[in-house]
Parts: sequence; C-alpha cells; structure tokens
Amino acid sequence: MTGFIEVLRYMSAAQKPARGVSVYTLFVNRPAGRVLAALAYRVGATPNQLTVLGALFTFPALAAVALVRPGPGLSVCVCAALAVGFALDAADGQLARTQRSGSPSGEWLDHVLDCVKLVTVHLVVLVSFYRFFTLPDPAFLLAPMLFELAAVVIFFAGILTEQLKRRTAAPAPAEPAPALRSLLLLPVDYGVTCLSFLFLGSQHVFLSVYCTLLLAHLLFMAAFLVKWFRELR
Repeated sequence: MTGFIEVLRYMSAAQKPARGVSVYTLFVNRPAGRVLAALAYRVGATPNQLTVLGALFTFPALAAVALVRPGPGLSVCVCAALAVGFALDAADGQLARTQRSGSPSGEWLDHVLDCVKLVTVHLVVLVSFYRFFTLPDPAFLLAPMLFELAAVVIFFAGILTEQLKRRTAAPAPAEPAPALRSLLLLPVDYGVTCLSFLFLGSQHVFLSVYCTLLLAHLLFMAAFLVKWFRELR
C-alpha cells in the first residue's frame, strides 16, 4: 500500500459512518480530506501536523475578516482558506486511522482547535459588523454572539453525549444516512458557514445568509438538546 491510488482506496474503505452528517461533509469535505490525507501519507506527515496546518489556513483567514474591509477578493480568499482548513480537519483523523497512529493527545489537540475555531469565527464577524458594516439596526450585533452560543453548545453537548453514551451503553450500529436527514443537517454544517463568507463582500447578502444560518443553529440547538437528553435518560 505505497501508491497514492492504493492509499486513497484504503482510506475510502475505512471511513467513519455516514449516519448523522450533512451532505456537505459526506460528499465534499470528507472526500477532499481523504485526498489531502493520502498526500500526507505519501510524504510521511503526521496527523498532528495536518491539524496544525489546518489552523494555519483557518486563523489567518479569520484575522483578515476582522482587520480588512470586506470586498470580493477578500471574500473568495477567506472562503477558500476556511474550506481548506476544514478539509484538513477531516484529513488528520483519516490519516491517523490509516497510520494507526491515533492518540488521546492528538484527539485533544484537534478538539481544542475546533473549539477555538468555533468561537473565533463569530468573534471576527462581530468585529467586522462593528467596523465595516452599515447595519439596519445595532441589535444585529447580537447575531454573532447568539451564533457563537449555539455553535459552541451544539459542539460541546454533542461530544459530551457521545462520551456518556460510550460509558453507559454499547454504541449503536452504523446505518446509512437518510437523504432527508443529511439535507436537514446542511445549515448547521461548519462547511456551510465557511461557504457563507463567499458573500462577505456584499453586506446585505452576507447579513441575510448569516442570520438565516443563525436561526437554523438556534432551532437545531433546541432540538438536539432535547433529543440528546432523552437518549441519555
């Protein structure tokens, strides 16, 4: 298993279950991450190096959102950098499974950077709203704060629920993801949040898209919390 194609085929057969993920993760992010992981395997990179590389794509792009006036060029660059960073976030786990090199420290690093990313992405939107946007009402400054709250709660509660389930019961068997469920999960996929920055140069469009995604996150947060609580009872 030394050639690129052979590595790619091996990774394709060793994917996480498709249950509970959106169509973006299933058909865009995981395949892109698989290609990056196969390339990393060929050059002898480690999963932690991919994790750090993903951060090097993500955080400079987020800093640019807060520091640079939005425009078409910035929008494309930020969207592309965030999307690559997200793909690298998928690649590190796939590489770890291929190398059988997964470790608690690597998983810790991955989750900590994910949490920092979720907080930062909405903080920089708040800064950009305040510095560069002509908002219809100052109350729109609350939108990034609420979005951050919903995103972090979903992230933390999801991980906690998974860990508690492992302690109390055997994991459920993997099932194919129903098409409708995968589509419904699309608005709360981080990849879609990344894509929304493509509209950053158009204030009214970005504000509309961002607030739509915010509403979806708030609704899903409420639904997820009720669902996970019931499953753990």
